[in-house]
Formats: sequence, structure tokens, C-alpha cells
Amino acid sequence: MSSVLYPAIAAVTLLAFLYKLPVLRSDRSAIQLGLVGNNFLIFVIFLTCTHSVWQRINGLSGIVNFSGLFMHVCVVGTTACQQIVILHLAHERQEAWRRLRPRLLAISVGLAVMTLLFFMTNSHEEGPDEFSLTTQNYSAYFTVYLVIYTVNQLDVTVMCWRYAKVAFTPWLRRGLYITTFTIPFALVYSAGRLADIIAHQFGATGRAWEPVVGSFISVAALLKTLGWTLPDWGPYLSKAWEPVAARRAFKALEHLHQSLTSHVPDPVIPLGANERLATRLYRMTVEIRDAQWALRTWMNPAVATVAGRECDVAGITGDDRAAVIEAAQLKSALEAKSQDSLPPACTDNPRAADPGDYPAELAFQPSLNLR
Repeated sequence: MSSVLYPAIAAVTLLAFLYKLPVLRSDRSAIQLGLVGNNFLIFVIFLTCTHSVWQRINGLSGIVNFSGLFMHVCVVGTTACQQIVILHLAHERQEAWRRLRPRLLAISVGLAVMTLLFFMTNSHEEGPDEFSLTTQNYSAYFTVYLVIYTVNQLDVTVMCWRYAKVAFTPWLRRGLYITTFTIPFALVYSAGRLADIIAHQFGATGRAWEPVVGSFISVAALLKTLGWTLPDWGPYLSKAWEPVAARRAFKALEHLHQSLTSHVPDPVIPLGANERLATRLYRMTVEIRDAQWALRTWMNPAVATVAGRECDVAGITGDDRAAVIEAAQLKSALEAKSQDSLPPACTDNPRAADPGDYPAELAFQPSLNLR
């Protein structure tokens, strides 16, 4: 695992670091510095876990398993970086640092205790796998490390979950949710390392579950990297998806548009065959609404009342309720117009919903089912 999987993850996180690094030329805010630092530390962690690098660091330091201490300090450092990012996203600068200080102080004290316990330990077994499994020598050290790691991972998860609900962009919200979903993998890692400590009390080792522990922490690292970088490159996915989404929306509205404008052709503005799909789609939504208003005089208010009651009985609410009512009104209006039978009274407003913007219109209009 340390010779294949860990180098691969190091390569992925290095790409994430290099992708984010140029942002610091124009923006050196705490958020950007925290994100860059987080990506860099994850890269260093998995690079260090590579067997050859592990041995090289130990050789240069002259200290047995110094790579283990270095790696765990970096792990704790990633949680500090993540706390810096999420608190600055959720709060103004002054309030963010007020909340950060006790967290960073606790982390610093924990790192100092870890370091002291590490140097009080004697061990002669080296290598990333051996270090994780020799908890009989490092039991106190590993216990402190696991407490720091687990508590801070839970803290980051709770903050990300809370802020995701009010995040100001969809891709930031998605990234934060992905970050929260890493907590089960992180807890399996913590449980595995705790099981190592317990197993050694009974003269056993955790070698049997080591592949599971290593795999889960690797997945957690990859998902964390994905979650924290998604707000940067996610909008490019949206941009690439726009033509596909436009074609799907055009297809979804085609029948509704044809049904209405065949009876009310006046709103239709002929467009050239080479006109952009985005323009044609926009015109389609406008013409649907114009035709709906033109059909208002053929709409019987009683139809909307009956449709509303049926929705209440069926428990249909919100935009779904509005769509049912508007569709019922449109069907009755088209039937009345085709029979040239004006209702005794017409409705004042043919709309039961008022989408606030164009994307909301695109989401609502396909639900006006006239079939």
C-alpha cells in the first residue's frame, strides 16, 4: 500500500495544491492560505508515507521513526487549516480569529505533548506500516494523537455541516457536504488505530485490519481534497453542462409551447434557423407566459378552486401545487377557446406561482403538464 496507493494520492493532492497555488498572487486571505496549506500538507503526508521517502527522512534526521512524528504533525496541521477556512467562511475576520484562538492553542498544546511522548519512546522498528503497528512502544503517543485528530475532525465536520446550509454558492455548498461525508472514513481510521493499541495489550497486532485502515484514511483524504477544491473548478462543470441542460429544457417545454401558441400565436416572434439555442429557449419561456396571460379571459376561477382542493386532499404543496393549478387552468382555457365558450367570469391572475428568476422559470414550466 505504501508503495502504490500512497504515492498515487500524493500525486493527486500535489495537483490540487499546484492548481490552487496561483490564487495567492491576487488573494492572500486566510481562506485561500488555509486551502493551499491544507492541500500541501495532505500531499506531504502521503509522500512521507511512501516507504523510500519515509526511510530518507529518518536517515536525514537520525531519529528512529521521526517520519511518523512528522507525518502526524502534518495531519493535525490539516485540521487547523480546515478550521481556519471554515471559520473565516462563516464569520467576519475578527470573530473568526476569536473562535480560532482556543482551537489553535489546544492543538499546539496537544502537539507539544505528542512530541514529548514521542521522544520519551524507544523503538527500533522503522517503516510506515511498522510504525503504525508498533503501538506497544508508542501507546501514550498514539492515544494523544488520536484524541487530537478525532476531536478536531468532528469539530470541522460539524462546522462544515452547519455552514453548508447557508453557503453562498451551490458548488461551495456541495463541497462542504462532501467534506462532512468524510467523517465515517476518518472515524474508521481512528477506531483502527485504537484497536491497534488494545490489541497490543493482549500480545497481538493490528496487521489484519491495516489494509482497511489505510484504505479508509486514503478515501477520506481524497474526498477532503475534492470537497475543498470543488468550489474552484465546479463552476466549469456547470458551464460545460449548460448546452446539455438547455437542450433538455427545450425538449421538455416543446409540447407545452406548441399547445399554447397553436391557440395563441401572437406572442411568437420568428427566429432564424441559426439562432442560438439559449436565445430560442429564453424566447420559448417568455412566449409560454405571454400565451398564458392571453388565455386568461378563457379561464374559469372555479377550475383553480377545484384544483386547489384536490391538491389539499392529496397533500400537494409548494410549487407542485401551483403547477397542478396552472395546468388545470390552461387545459380548461384551451378547451373553452376551442369551443368558443367564454366562462361566466374570468380569473384575475392565471399564475399560481411567481418564480423569481429565469432559472426558476426553467425549473417550473416543465411541470405544467397538459398531456
